[in-house]
Amino acid sequence: MEHDFLFANREIVDLTHDYAAETIYWPTEDGFKLDVDFEGMTEKGYYYSAKKFSAPEHGGTHLDAPIHFAKDGKTIDQIPLNKLIGPAVIIDVSKEALKNQDYQISIHDFTNWESSYGKIPNGAIILLHTGFGKYWPDRLKYLGTDKMGKEALNDLHFPGLHPDAANWLVENRTINAIGLDTQSIDYGKSQFFESHRILCTKDIPFFENVANLDKLPAVGAVIIALPMKIKGGSGAPLRLVAILS
Repeated sequence: MEHDFLFANREIVDLTHDYAAETIYWPTEDGFKLDVDFEGMTEKGYYYSAKKFSAPEHGGTHLDAPIHFAKDGKTIDQIPLNKLIGPAVIIDVSKEALKNQDYQISIHDFTNWESSYGKIPNGAIILLHTGFGKYWPDRLKYLGTDKMGKEALNDLHFPGLHPDAANWLVENRTINAIGLDTQSIDYGKSQFFESHRILCTKDIPFFENVANLDKLPAVGAVIIALPMKIKGGSGAPLRLVAILS
């Protein structure tokens, strides 16, 4: 007997980078590690594989919880699931960002999108397509530097969300979440992480290092974002997918 499945015959786009030794993290962080406990044939004659991984909360395709920059913000496990599902709004700023690695997405970018597609709907999940996803996992092109440690921080160059635009969003639109295809919602040269602070204070979760945004239409997709449910976590690895109409 056949059953009608909610997403039958719908294309599903994986917006998640693999976790591997090459996965990009903040220059001051250790990366993802996967160690083998056992892999091979057992003495009883059957194959068995078991591994263990370790990683910082913030790296690869991941979700930032509000508590990351707001003392009383929600932790990963406290974010309601209905905040992690919503209609996609894809704002393509790749033309500008690929010409200017320090580009900051502006209020104009949002209002320009709305002039073509209408007002950003309530409950939307906004994904900012800077084009930097094509550089993954080349640290030099993606971050602006391949240095590690604190000395790398002054050399970071990648696009992000301008604080004025973040403030405009939280004051004028009602969104579920926002994300982009760079290492941080604030651009690389940020010193005070103002967009982080604005979004976290308003309890809006956001995604960083999103993959495959070039495969999504401006409207019409549904986003499902499911982070690892870390109790008390300020961030978590994220499996992010888009379901196309």
